[in-house]
Amino acid sequence: MVRRAFLGLILLLVLGAASLALWEPLTAAPPQAPAFKPSEVRIARDKFGVPHIFGKTDADVAYGVAYAHAEDDFSTLQEVLAMTRGRAGAMLGEDGARIDYVGALLGVRATTARDWPKLPDDVRKLFTAYAAGLNHYAEKHPDEVRLSGLFPVTGEDVVAGFVLRSPFFFGLDSVLGALTEGRPVGREGGPVLDASGAPETRPLTPVGRDPSENGSNAMAVAPARSTDGATRLVSNSHQPWTGGVAWYELVVHSEEGWDFAGANFPGSPFPFLGHNKYLGWTNTVNRPDLIDVYKLVLDESGTKYRFDGAWRDLEQERIWLRVKYGPLTIPVPRTVYRSVHGPVVKNDNGAFAVRYAGIDQSQMVTQYYRLNKARNFAEWRAAMAMQGVPATNFIYADAAGNIGLFYNAMFPDRPAGFDWRGTLPGDTSKALWQATLPFDRVPALVNPRSGYVINANNTPWVAAGPGDELDAAAFSPLLGVEDDMTNRAARLIELFEESGQIDEARLKAIKYDTAYAKNGYAKAWIDRILALDIKRDPALVQAQDLLRQWDWTLDGKGRGDALALMLLRPANGRHYQRRAAPDALTVLRDTVAHLQEHFSGLDPKLGTVLRLRHGEGANRVDLPLDGGNDTVRASTLWDVEPDGRLKVRHGDSFIMFITWSKDGSVRSESIQPFGAATTRPDSPHYNDQAPLFVQHKLKPVLFDPAALKASGARFYRP
Repeated sequence: MVRRAFLGLILLLVLGAASLALWEPLTAAPPQAPAFKPSEVRIARDKFGVPHIFGKTDADVAYGVAYAHAEDDFSTLQEVLAMTRGRAGAMLGEDGARIDYVGALLGVRATTARDWPKLPDDVRKLFTAYAAGLNHYAEKHPDEVRLSGLFPVTGEDVVAGFVLRSPFFFGLDSVLGALTEGRPVGREGGPVLDASGAPETRPLTPVGRDPSENGSNAMAVAPARSTDGATRLVSNSHQPWTGGVAWYELVVHSEEGWDFAGANFPGSPFPFLGHNKYLGWTNTVNRPDLIDVYKLVLDESGTKYRFDGAWRDLEQERIWLRVKYGPLTIPVPRTVYRSVHGPVVKNDNGAFAVRYAGIDQSQMVTQYYRLNKARNFAEWRAAMAMQGVPATNFIYADAAGNIGLFYNAMFPDRPAGFDWRGTLPGDTSKALWQATLPFDRVPALVNPRSGYVINANNTPWVAAGPGDELDAAAFSPLLGVEDDMTNRAARLIELFEESGQIDEARLKAIKYDTAYAKNGYAKAWIDRILALDIKRDPALVQAQDLLRQWDWTLDGKGRGDALALMLLRPANGRHYQRRAAPDALTVLRDTVAHLQEHFSGLDPKLGTVLRLRHGEGANRVDLPLDGGNDTVRASTLWDVEPDGRLKVRHGDSFIMFITWSKDGSVRSESIQPFGAATTRPDSPHYNDQAPLFVQHKLKPVLFDPAALKASGARFYRP
């Protein structure tokens, strides 16, 4: 009897486990496959494995973009697609489930379901074709599919990825994280009106694990400032080196006039930056105040909120998160709330609604496509005026010699009379903005007298050197434009101002600069460390002496570079995130202890400590790096390895130099930290760009199809 009961219990447990293992894919029925058949698609791989996609139509090209990217990084593409379906938790566990919750909270799928039929026909064709290319790869490689029922995907799924990720590029993760945990929301952009701190680094978000550290450098030089009359543009993005927002280089050509060289993120049918024959642009993160938080007044039941003197029902939706634990996927219930303001988060302090730039819209997909195909400055500005991309600076240059900085942001049209840097009253429509300001209200600097523009995640008022500043007083403080200054921006201004006429070699030297300006937060921080009274600790005194000898560059040649690198990182992180500086004595002690433990002294060579490492076994690379967390040559974030080395994971990523000669012809060079196939260890292009990357070298972009063919590129059909 006991044995029978025990066997019955075992059977129930087995059945329960089987149910938990099977319920998720059975309840996640995939949609119908999009009906698209390409007419003519060819992929060519150059010497470095960079895909060049050729098609009869733009849609054919998008199909090839998807297939080529899947050949190189199908694993990451699937993670992005799982996020758009609310199934990231089933693939990635708790980290993924957090993203699924956010997607439901923001109503991402409702937005795309409404907007998809309204998108222009050519845009829907492009996204449908891209989805079909992914499906084609999945059909041919079923053994690589990580989640049952994920395919086929649709064009609407792909658009949902844009809607989900877009607001996380300007800080939505910090706001939602603080509200969820009941912490104060961090300091917003614009004039400083409070002193609350920003939260620590958080888990996985739709734009990686370190969204608050995403940055970039950008430079454009006009013909009048060039030694040869050329126009030059430098794209120098700082993104994670792997994952869902790591750059993927590509070149596209269609018989419908789509010719573009640049890079995108997994899940995009088109490049986000780069150049065509006529013009180009790059982006840097800007950080204006584009998010507003409202405190709601709830009734006793907690189901209604007061608005303009009346009680409204708080919208509620029950959702089931799919959370993978080992072989099982557990259903976890949650409730998401929304008000007229936007998504609502409840915590011990009350209920808070969030409203942000670009809320509930998918216009960015059309804007990026139009930018790709613009043929002159007027067409490009017309595409920018669509204001689908809610944030990020655009630095522009073209064959006609125009250069410019556009502080792109969908600024809320905020009425005066409220503290927009703090928590707003949620019970009145007077504090609820409904529209955004037009593009002509965006700060912009076009063709300055200095002959150059730069941005390095600094205030847009300083973009072209002394005498060419934008007038901050001409723009309302309600916009929340940041007044931050980075070391990278200070150095770029110094370098351009002292350079006179600039040739290609000088521009490259500027881009790979590894110095700190002897002012700003870096100088104040070093002074604080040197002022510490630590005479009783010989190791700390030795560190101070070494720091006094440091030459303020992180080129790996002078003394004290490794020490300075590690000491400056905590200060830079706090400065960039608008937080108080850390404790100087603690940072100094920790750094000294680390160097003594792993390097038997305080002055190892920088390249011994700072490393580019990727892969295992025969395809592993382990190379020395230079630069730091806020130098123009950026090595921003790293993981501490068991041997004490610092393995960089974020910083200089996709780099592109673009030149339009006096005759209007274009050429470009580029480089990545690893290679084109970052998740394919058996590929010859897994790490083949790394030796060039660490040596500050570039490779040619074979934008001209004739040059590509002459190079011996491999052509094939997907």
